[in-house]
Amino acid sequence: MKKYSFTILIEKDEDGGYIATVPELKGCHTQGDTMAEIMASIDEAIRLCLEVHEKDRIDVFNQNFVESRQLELVI
Repeated sequence: MKKYSFTILIEKDEDGGYIATVPELKGCHTQGDTMAEIMASIDEAIRLCLEVHEKDRIDVFNQNFVESRQLELVI
C-alpha cells in the first residue's frame, strides 16, 4: 500500500457548484454541488487516475507541477 499526498484546488463554478482539480495528476478534475460531494468526487477521481497508472502503466503524474503556495499581502 502506498501513501500519497495531493494538492486539491477548489473553485466555485458559475452555477454555484464546485470544480476540483489535482494539479499533480494529468486530467484529474471533477465537479459537485456541495463541498461534501466535491471531496467524495475528487477522492474517486484520484483513485481512478492512480488505478490507470498502476494497471495500464499510463503516466498520469504531471511532472511540470512544482508546488502550491499561499501569499499573504497587506496593502
